[in-house]
Amino acid sequence: MIINTGARTDTVQFYTPWLLKRFEEGYVFSRNPLFPNKVTRYELTPETVDCVEFCSKNYRPILKDLHRITDRFSTHFQYTITAYGKDIEPGVPSIDESIDTLLGLEKQVGAGRICWRYDPVLLTEKYTIDVHKKTFEYLAERLTGHVDRCIFSFVEMYKKLKTNMPELIPLTEEDRETLAENLGSTAKKYGLFLQTCGTDGDYSRYGIHPSGCMTLEMLGQANGITFRGRKHKGSRAGCHCIESRDIGAYDTCLNGCRYCYANKSPQKAAENHKLHDPDSPILLGHLKKTDIVSQGVQKSWLEKNSVPGQQKMDI
Repeated sequence: MIINTGARTDTVQFYTPWLLKRFEEGYVFSRNPLFPNKVTRYELTPETVDCVEFCSKNYRPILKDLHRITDRFSTHFQYTITAYGKDIEPGVPSIDESIDTLLGLEKQVGAGRICWRYDPVLLTEKYTIDVHKKTFEYLAERLTGHVDRCIFSFVEMYKKLKTNMPELIPLTEEDRETLAENLGSTAKKYGLFLQTCGTDGDYSRYGIHPSGCMTLEMLGQANGITFRGRKHKGSRAGCHCIESRDIGAYDTCLNGCRYCYANKSPQKAAENHKLHDPDSPILLGHLKKTDIVSQGVQKSWLEKNSVPGQQKMDI
């Protein structure tokens, strides 16, 4: 089973003490976002977790203590660094600060376990195709050799985004082609493996690989372990990722990214953050008397000869 720490919120950036304590105590509770009275308990031990997937826009808060998890578990890291500034990503460090933090992360876990995410790719009058071209090249030059690959996706035009970002310019098919061609040629220039995520679009003519951002092949290669063959169901249309269990909660991320799908609003996230107790086994608040708690099914997908936590370092 794969544990995901960052699909619902940036747990690393805003809830590091809680995350470390959960792994120290060896279990966590996760509330069902659709049925709030249903809570699942997951054991956080090397015997029950095949790999821990991290997703964040700022690993700085956890760097000095990360070994407490990586020493015991197979791990994989997705680090989002985009072209956007505080006008779109208010709580995210600058590009250069993020690069420095990623290099610090690499020193601990190796380039083979880090994926740089450049997404979502969106257009406004400020963030033009030319801005993406120049920023991606700057990042590619700095990060190639320090990450395993780069993953990008185009922004999804869901209803909430039209309200949160009225300045957004809808991507045309021509825009997508131009952006993909630019990203692909830059990646080729620097020898950077580039792939898509969350789309069925085929951009292989630009040297871009179709895949999911979290596959068993990817996790296995990063950690020197072997998984049994298993269908990658994904979480939505166009997703080709392996299923995982997220231990975070929606409406709790303080980054305030205006394109975010996981927050109703920055105000809601700030209100929920006040309910957080680092000593609680659940991210928000505590268990309630009305909660129905069940034990999560945690079956290993590893081949018998693979040892959890036996990382393949690439430093």
